[in-house]
Amino acid sequence: MIRILLALSAAAAFLLPSPAFAWGEYGHRTVAAIAMDNISPHSRAVIRRLLKAAPLLGTPDCALKSIGDASVWPDCIRRDRDRWGYTSPWHYQNVDICEPFALEPNCPNGNCAYAQVERNMKILSDKSLPDNVRLEALAFLVHFTGDLPQPMHAGDRHDRGGNDVDADYGIIPGLNLHWIWDGPLAERAISTPPALVRRYSAAEKAAIDQGTPEDWSREAWEASRDIAYARALDGDPCGPKPGEAVVIDEADVAASADTLRLQIERAGLRLADMLDKAL
Repeated sequence: MIRILLALSAAAAFLLPSPAFAWGEYGHRTVAAIAMDNISPHSRAVIRRLLKAAPLLGTPDCALKSIGDASVWPDCIRRDRDRWGYTSPWHYQNVDICEPFALEPNCPNGNCAYAQVERNMKILSDKSLPDNVRLEALAFLVHFTGDLPQPMHAGDRHDRGGNDVDADYGIIPGLNLHWIWDGPLAERAISTPPALVRRYSAAEKAAIDQGTPEDWSREAWEASRDIAYARALDGDPCGPKPGEAVVIDEADVAASADTLRLQIERAGLRLADMLDKAL
């Protein structure tokens, strides 16, 4: 019994919320890997060239040697709040799921994920700019394209995108709804076969690579309302605030997995398309 309790304590410690970020590192790197498997040889060559400018960004504690590193670089640098703290609002857009979808009021002065996707796409596309400037834009574009489809970075019930909703993940207590979707739930979905990282057919790309960052924001907002909050709150995403921790059980995991996989797949293929256009 003691050994079992120790094992559960260790698992709980591993899962406790830390300054983790959207999709966790695994999710962001998966989005980047999907993109890399689906861009042109020319785009790969330009990315390799831009990465050589990493020392000019002055972030030696945050690796930037590959597109996988680029996918998590914006999370790493914002730990330096004096220099990069202003970028924190760029990682999400908390739109009320119980009101009509309205993105602009929740994106003041372009400080939200979708606006930063558009902004950094323009910077990366400007071939007159120095490589270090374009590399910074590349890292932000890769990361925020990964943030954009995360349902808990899109929808909100005045609870900071689920951060204020106490939640248990199966037998692991003391977490919150946002963190569960960022971490273990996403990792379960990504790890479930078939593999998400592969070369996609033209038809598969055409079915997914549609719309604008604003359209993609609405998709994630709908998933937040119809899947994430609905599963956590027993079917009523706009019901009363729970008085105790909600429980994300195996049935919730199964019901959410397809949505999570689709969102990550969409992010990877849309990123690939943007990179080919920008580079």
